[in-house]
Amino acid sequence: MRTQYCGQVNASHIDQMVDLYGWVHRRRDHGGVIFIDLRDREGLVQVVCDPELPEVFGIAEQVRNEFVVRLRGKVRARPPGSENPDLSTGEIEVLGLELEVLNRSETPPFQLDEHEKASEEVRLRYRYIDLRRPEMLERIRLRAKITRALRNFLDDNGFLDIETPMLTKATPEGARDYLVPSRTHPGKFFALPQSPQLFKQLLMMSGMDRYYQVVRCFRDEDLRADRQPEFTQLDIETSFMDEDALMTLMEEMIRQVVENVLGKRLPNPFPRMSHAEAVRRFGSDRPDLRCPLELVDVGDLMKSVEFKVFSGPANDPKGRVAALRLPNGSELTRKEIDGYTRLVGIYGAKGLAYIKVNEIAKGPEGLQSPILKFLPDDVVDTILQRTGAEDGDLIFFGSDKANIVNEALGALRIKLGEDRQLMESGWRPLWVVDFPMFERDEQANRWAALHHPFTAPKTEHQTMLESDPGACLSRAYDMVLNGTELGGGSIRIHRPELQEQVFRLLGIGEEEAQEKFGFLLAALKYGCPPHGGLAFGLDRLVMLLAGAGSIREVMAFPKTQTAACMLTSAPSEVSPEQLRELSIRVRKPQTEEQRAG
Repeated sequence: MRTQYCGQVNASHIDQMVDLYGWVHRRRDHGGVIFIDLRDREGLVQVVCDPELPEVFGIAEQVRNEFVVRLRGKVRARPPGSENPDLSTGEIEVLGLELEVLNRSETPPFQLDEHEKASEEVRLRYRYIDLRRPEMLERIRLRAKITRALRNFLDDNGFLDIETPMLTKATPEGARDYLVPSRTHPGKFFALPQSPQLFKQLLMMSGMDRYYQVVRCFRDEDLRADRQPEFTQLDIETSFMDEDALMTLMEEMIRQVVENVLGKRLPNPFPRMSHAEAVRRFGSDRPDLRCPLELVDVGDLMKSVEFKVFSGPANDPKGRVAALRLPNGSELTRKEIDGYTRLVGIYGAKGLAYIKVNEIAKGPEGLQSPILKFLPDDVVDTILQRTGAEDGDLIFFGSDKANIVNEALGALRIKLGEDRQLMESGWRPLWVVDFPMFERDEQANRWAALHHPFTAPKTEHQTMLESDPGACLSRAYDMVLNGTELGGGSIRIHRPELQEQVFRLLGIGEEEAQEKFGFLLAALKYGCPPHGGLAFGLDRLVMLLAGAGSIREVMAFPKTQTAACMLTSAPSEVSPEQLRELSIRVRKPQTEEQRAG
């Protein structure tokens, strides 16, 4: 029976007998004495196998990396000068007195201390080996610690941990559902939940008052670099709390988690910024406040210029012309500027105009740019003043539809901040509030809910729902940390007539509303309390606090970018018998040869 974990043996155990279990991390033969670094989830300990104990020594000669062994030995201090300050067990070693191989291992597909040489595909295929790495073990342990801290805070504040169904009804909003065929109801389907949104609202109508759940959610989204088809969120809902009270409580939760996990203190209170201001200044509704660069509107200066690239968007109600000043940016080479031009092209920008500010005192001769000949001197002077340009700076311009300018310059802002070492250290949280209630879907020629159709409008904007829906603001709020959206939510609609009005505005007729949301509309009629909530992306939170580069690095068994599991080879085909039981016939896409024939 184990007496200690390997990584927990220390100087207090000197002269004690210990029983350890773990994996052979490394075996070293030093002139007759064999050293084994024995590893378990808590760390490494050095084991000494002396040839004077031939039975132990004989087994030690045969062990290889990743063999599973049991060791009984005596703890002793390492010889002076051989201590390892990088290990928690670096002051001691264990003299092996008994050694037993519990299981052998084939040569691993990659060495744990050389995982950088392995592709992500190989690491995911052999994830059970990848998870043995100390770095991955620490991240999984951190995830458990964060989850425990979140649960403790919510338990202490009167929230109830309540499970909601995994098999539910397909929803018309958001991403595509994962559908589950019903054997007992042929031709009908369940859907895996994209979120527990409606169930948690029903819990508020049930009088549960404060609910939370660490819940798995599923979205059949188009491929993106750092999205997962299944992910974990901390789901929260409360009754009788307005947005100010709810936001205050939630930021206290995040403050406590960050302090408990990292020993860092976040500001109290978190700053708040309207959605309109965030997009205007930073080109994003999840701005990274560590970057000091900001966008500056110059569209009013460009309306009458002859340069159509600027005057066109400046006179378009849906257009935007903005400038981004880079301190000391005039030293950028043409090659570097071309690289940034390719970056903004990813977001739909047709180019990247710029002005190099070499010496302001020299007037136009002190500036360098291919666009100067198209701009009057007074316009250029005002641009320099408005952006606060100084000698040696460079000013980039974005000019297009507002959403393209925002996305392109917003991405450029962060890239410049990283490349030019402008990013401030530390943690910069932010609440983004006053989101638009609706956005226009030009293809469908209708309004769509920016968050979801159960979000309440700001009270003073309810009268604008019919007259000016584009100007209507919602009672929604997002928490952002260092440019990553940690969570978002809203105060919900709790009156049936208002919910029906929003459905009508979104083009959801009475018959469709009854079919898809009849149970919600009925529940709203039986004394629904004012309520609201939010959901935090647990994977994102852990990724940020762990300093990992991807959410896949903080999930035990993630999918690839193509939503496949390399470990189990899922998704996979099923037998004809299973399909018949489910009343399903599979129609495979035609091959090119079949289409040609």
